[in-house]
Amino acid sequence: MNFETLLPTQFIFGAGKRREIARLVAGWGGRCLMVSGNNPRRGDWLERQLAGANIHVLRARITAEPALAVIEEIARQVRGSKINFIIGIGGGAVIDAAKAVAGLVPNRRPLLDYLEVVGGGRELEHPAKPWLAVPTTGGTGAEATRNAVVSVPERQVKVSLRHPSLFARAAVIDPELTLDLPPALTAAAGMDALTQLIEAYVCTRANPFTDALCAGGIRRAAKSLPVAFHHGGDLAARTDLSLAAWWSGIALAQAGLGAAHGFAAPIGGKFPNAPHGGVCAALLAPVMAANLSALETRQPSLPALARYREIAGWLTGETSAAARDGVAWVRALVAELQIPRLSSYGITAADHAALIASARQTSSMKPNPVELTPAELARILTEA
Repeated sequence: MNFETLLPTQFIFGAGKRREIARLVAGWGGRCLMVSGNNPRRGDWLERQLAGANIHVLRARITAEPALAVIEEIARQVRGSKINFIIGIGGGAVIDAAKAVAGLVPNRRPLLDYLEVVGGGRELEHPAKPWLAVPTTGGTGAEATRNAVVSVPERQVKVSLRHPSLFARAAVIDPELTLDLPPALTAAAGMDALTQLIEAYVCTRANPFTDALCAGGIRRAAKSLPVAFHHGGDLAARTDLSLAAWWSGIALAQAGLGAAHGFAAPIGGKFPNAPHGGVCAALLAPVMAANLSALETRQPSLPALARYREIAGWLTGETSAAARDGVAWVRALVAELQIPRLSSYGITAADHAALIASARQTSSMKPNPVELTPAELARILTEA
């Protein structure tokens, strides 16, 4: 019952709330950088809104996972433009890119000096630039976290830039922005959120604050993800998923994750075409099954075992559900959502040893509810 929380972000949630962005940032300054994704026209409406409030907008595009060199180049270009704040509008990669740029612009060392695991892990010398998150996928929860995930292609890894000042000053979460998300992206984003909620609920750093968010988020995601996949225009389902994603971001930032995300980072680094949400989705049921077996055989007194039973009840809607019923439910959902196996991204058994070695070093693996052996980790990859 001893824990800390840090939530400096102003969260504005609701259908149509995107129309209030210019009013929200009116006192932030007259020049901003807008970071958007593959289709720059998706941000045109916001540029017009800001122009109407006499805010000059510079644009930057992120067309893949935010890579170290891309972040450094955007930061270099922006430093001379005297911008006052940054907006990230898009999915998790875009929001992470905006967050990383916000952190790097006031800090002149190479980005690698500040990165975890493969970098120097230095603290930022100066606080990040103010930035606004506008998520459009209802998945990663990056609007609620203090870390930006950056790809380092030369090392074939994805690692974090992490600092308390990287929390967004504000986030506008409008479920209407997710209504046109295609089914495959809906599935990947929604499964990322569900994985984050489940892992945060069973991890060793779970606490009563994050427990409440995970319990509500898991129920909403379980109910609404299949609906949004089959009926993308269902605003009620999209609202549930936007809430679940937001809460998953808070939960992972305040508690932690587990083995699915532990594997997702090195997989994303070595196989850049593997979408993060799809990777997590393929891993979730195998990780749950491996954790349950390890808990039952080695540490049955740990609270995570009972928590997996609670999760099974929320997923299935059956109060009498056993923990493994939750695993079966996730497997069925992954099949319904047409989630590809890891082999579809080119991952083979020859890659397992290196992925396991890298995964065991990640920050996400550390709070997994039980320590898994290399053999157990190999079985997870084989099953996924």
